Amino acid sequence: PGWSLPLVGQDYLEILSAWYCGFGKCCETGDCRIVNNVTGLEADLNGQLHGQHLAKEVVVQAVQEFLQSPRPQKALVLSFHGWSGTGKNFVARMVASHLYRDGLKSECVRVFISLFHFPHHNYVDSYKAQLKKQISETVQLCKQSLFIFDEAEKLHFGLLDAIKPFMARSDEGQVDYRRSIFLFLSNLGGNTINEVALDFWRAGRAREEISMEFLEQRLRLELLQPAENGYARNHLLEENLIDFFVPFLPLEYHHVKLCARDAFLARGLPYTEAALDEVAKMMVFVPKEEKLFSAQGCKSVSQRINYFLP
Repeated sequence: PGWSLPLVGQDYLEILSAWYCGFGKCCETGDCRIVNNVTGLEADLNGQLHGQHLAKEVVVQAVQEFLQSPRPQKALVLSFHGWSGTGKNFVARMVASHLYRDGLKSECVRVFISLFHFPHHNYVDSYKAQLKKQISETVQLCKQSLFIFDEAEKLHFGLLDAIKPFMARSDEGQVDYRRSIFLFLSNLGGNTINEVALDFWRAGRAREEISMEFLEQRLRLELLQPAENGYARNHLLEENLIDFFVPFLPLEYHHVKLCARDAFLARGLPYTEAALDEVAKMMVFVPKEEKLFSAQGCKSVSQRINYFLP
């Protein structure tokens, strides 16, 4: 669209540049693929991320302040916590798509899934070498890199130790890692987050009253408890390398309906309130007494609308 119209000046140059970069011709440093559209990120989080007032606020503010800093002291490290299906992967993808023209496919973005990329503890030394190499090469290529670690609670503590130097405060050397962003996605802390949300509901208080200060304190205490997984006892916490803990609250019935609405709209399908209710009723809600929170969050909602296709 648009090629049939006369293009002059800056508009022409921008389209030509985008087309040229599409073939990787101008991306020796990866810079031309970086867009850093924080305004768009905030707008899409407001419109598409449901029931997560804390996550929206923390992510937008942290990313914006980091990108605006002319000389950050260290890489930005965000740790996402909450039950499955509450939006952790969704937000990570959205961050990638608004900071880079190619989103998760960008040369400047690397995604690691613990059990997929590092499945065998016997090969930790090999994984450490590979991981260091990939991070170093990405940072050398791109002046701004994004690293996403999904299922972070299942990362071997040796791998976390290997990542630490890239996130710590340091003087600028040959390669500057301080323009990198690290996102850790974990189910750890989900029970604590849910307990806080349930307590507020039982007290007749709106979930929007839950403050970051109150919840982060509870979350940090749980994560610092001795545990078998390497994530909780790793120095990432003790050395304060994590800049922000981002809590994802459990989703309620009306949030699931909003996710169902989005799934219908994404496919260009018509929907009714009755259909949204039917999709929401297919989900399992807990605790047993209150049946307040979706046990799967919004995960599998998009598959469930298949029942309504002709």
